[in-house]
Amino acid sequence: MVRSTEARRSSHVAAVLLGTTILAGLPMSAFAQDQDGAGPGETQQAAPTEQAAPAEPAGPPITSLTVAGAERLEQQTVLSYTKLRVGQPYTKTAADAALKDLYATELFKNVEVTNTDGNVVITVQENPVINRIILEGNKRIKNDKILPEIKLAARQIFTRSKVRADVARIIELYKRQGRYAATVEPKMVALDQNRVDIVFEITEGDKSKVRQINIIGNKEFSDAELRTQMVTKQSRFFRLFSSATSYDPDRMAFDQQKLRQFYLTQGYADFRVVSAVAELTPDKKDFILTYVVEEGKRYKFGDVKVESQIRDFDSKKMSANLPMKKGDWYNAKLVEDTIDNLNTTAGAFGYAFADVRPQYDRDKDNLTMGLTFVIREAPRVYVQRIDINGNTLTQDKVIRREFRLAEGDAFNSLQVKRSTNRIKSLGYFQEKFEVEQKPGDADDRIVLEANVEEKPTGELQLSAGFSSLESFIFQASIKQNNFRGRGQTVGLSGSYSSYSRSVQASFVEPYLFDKNVSLGVDIYRRDYNNFNYYNSDRNTTYEQTTTGFQVRAGVPVTEYITAIGRYTLNYDQVSLSKSQFYSTDSDGNSTCDPLRAGRYLCDAIGNRVSSILGFSLVYDKLDNRMRPTKGETAQISVDLAGLGGDVKYVRLRANAAKYWPLGKGFIFSLQGEGGVIEGWGGDSVRLTDRFYLGEPSMRGFGIRGVGPRVLRKYYSSTVDDDSTVSSTSDDALGGKYYYKGRAEMEIPLGSGAREMGLRPSIFADVGAVWGTKKPDTSDCSDGCFIGSRDSDGNQLYYVNDGTSSGYTSTTTTSSTTNGIANTKVGSTSYFTESYVGDTWLPRLAVGFGVNWNSPFGPFRIDISKVILKEKGDDTKVFTFNVGTQF
Repeated sequence: MVRSTEARRSSHVAAVLLGTTILAGLPMSAFAQDQDGAGPGETQQAAPTEQAAPAEPAGPPITSLTVAGAERLEQQTVLSYTKLRVGQPYTKTAADAALKDLYATELFKNVEVTNTDGNVVITVQENPVINRIILEGNKRIKNDKILPEIKLAARQIFTRSKVRADVARIIELYKRQGRYAATVEPKMVALDQNRVDIVFEITEGDKSKVRQINIIGNKEFSDAELRTQMVTKQSRFFRLFSSATSYDPDRMAFDQQKLRQFYLTQGYADFRVVSAVAELTPDKKDFILTYVVEEGKRYKFGDVKVESQIRDFDSKKMSANLPMKKGDWYNAKLVEDTIDNLNTTAGAFGYAFADVRPQYDRDKDNLTMGLTFVIREAPRVYVQRIDINGNTLTQDKVIRREFRLAEGDAFNSLQVKRSTNRIKSLGYFQEKFEVEQKPGDADDRIVLEANVEEKPTGELQLSAGFSSLESFIFQASIKQNNFRGRGQTVGLSGSYSSYSRSVQASFVEPYLFDKNVSLGVDIYRRDYNNFNYYNSDRNTTYEQTTTGFQVRAGVPVTEYITAIGRYTLNYDQVSLSKSQFYSTDSDGNSTCDPLRAGRYLCDAIGNRVSSILGFSLVYDKLDNRMRPTKGETAQISVDLAGLGGDVKYVRLRANAAKYWPLGKGFIFSLQGEGGVIEGWGGDSVRLTDRFYLGEPSMRGFGIRGVGPRVLRKYYSSTVDDDSTVSSTSDDALGGKYYYKGRAEMEIPLGSGAREMGLRPSIFADVGAVWGTKKPDTSDCSDGCFIGSRDSDGNQLYYVNDGTSSGYTSTTTTSSTTNGIANTKVGSTSYFTESYVGDTWLPRLAVGFGVNWNSPFGPFRIDISKVILKEKGDDTKVFTFNVGTQF
């Protein structure tokens, strides 16, 4: 059907509906006139007000009842909606009641009742049936969000009241999104068989922003200072991603509480919000909020003390330790915190039902607020039992062993809180888990109830991505964090990239033989291609393959300190490309050529077994190990290699971190780390065992971009000065000592950005690595001949064929042919090597970055500016990492 036809039908139907509405009352009016007997031109006398109206005379009895015009409804169905019956007298009142009853069903567009000598005919025109509901113009709210909210649906009876109600519902949906300018125009398209399509034409309009926030009555604090306390913000260009600029009546009511809380923390105990008004601008695009406040007088604390009715508590000592003192400005938040602390203290001593109530003594003349914290008498409470509900997969013991209290122990609120955090840290249950406290069978008994809601703990991940470190990356892993509901972790993972490949299987038992001893086993193989930069191109140097396993066991020392012992056995293979870095001597022996690879790389090649015994002491008091916002952690580790195997060294490392929530979503953190490694028994520390710094652990620098390295400069001819340098390369050698630190501030964005997973931060990274013995370097200032070799490392030669043409391009591994010396294939290179970067002086980089949980996977981008660096350091401004899951 073309649009013009629909429009004509729509206007036609609308006209019919309007006419029907006007004419709907005519039959009743005409009928009333006939019964009253007042014809045209006649004047009907009103009955005296003091006399009762005469009873309506009964008409002739109804001899027949028929229904005309019904299409879908049966005649008996229509008659069942009325009280008219054959044999009863026909009256005007009965006819009016029948009309009202039929219209009340909302099944009919028009109804008429006529009476001819007792033959009553009810003529109806049925409301159409809805064929379908069509939404037009809705982009911000999709159909699947609107259709469930409206009452009209296909195959229902159309009524104008339902249409009006649905229009109101749709507009309300848009108001919840802050779109107060949204309009909805309903239209009806008539179809055959008394059917219609209902079309809601929606004009969404822009989001109604808060243009201005006015505050009237404030004298002590400026408007700008008070606006910072509110959740609602004024719409400005720099709040592009913030949802707080949209008008929300609930948020406005919350802001009134925020204002009151702010003033109460500043001593204004009589503060109140007189009124709060939101005015919509005439264009319905913005709101102007106006708050009228009364600040009142500012109070100071008067006498503050504690009165304890519990014998175990000394009221005088507790009063002396209160955070507020007489003469301090009154602070309601400090009062609330003190009540919480007193309740926690009482709970820590076993008084679970202690009741701390503040009693205020307000002196309006002296503007002081006296305060007495009354700790009411309560019995010492013991744990009657611990109930665990909701765990269908996880065994009871997995949850019970995380409780810091046992049945029969004295109640301790601090231990209950700690138990809650430990169960949350398992990661098996819902995030908003709390251990509930319920009264027991006696006044001195309490029941601890853990109502858990399990969530999936298995992980299957296939990912592909691109990293500025390793180009294309492919990863696959399968992991079960609660294997068979026993709390065990089983995992298998593998990865592949241009410069690294690995596969690893792991198993962790947190409570070995139901004892508080953890056991973990890892079996792995890792292949790593180290590289340097030849100018700006990556160039693979040595290849390292590590095959091995690690067994570790952990025992808690205290609630927050764990001791971990481990044993690691590795088989390392370090090799260089023979065709690129090897030379063949006169006896045919192929050896690493220092002129090609550098003496430091030649010393690193070989196969070695590392037998390492390690120990760590870990302190962890973070609120969340995955994304901490508060708390601190520290670790010190020592590793001893040489109890068997080919490698001997002692390695010591330590690290610590602390997180502070600064309010309003800001999180500040400091992290520090350092280490030292020394060989023993006459062994030096291998190239592959040393410490390295750079991307990604230290932003602003390339991979292994910080610390000692050999810088090689190639010249186009005999070395004169740096003007003839044709190219450069460098090899990182690592160090025996290192330190690094980081300061970072996570910056909150609006709720809209948080929903997108955006978490920006600013940072400063500092660090250094040093302490490597200066290696022997090569000096080819006057030129060094470097020959070409085959895949086995053999020198290639031009062969003398005995003809007048002299030499051909044929190659052989022999230095002579027919007794005539052949010419080596190769060239003379001019280069110098220098050892740089071996210093403890700090390198410093500052910058900003963004974490984004994007639709195609986690994404991290960092932009850095190096402030301090040393000669030879490789810097990097821009780094990113992105992947996807499928």
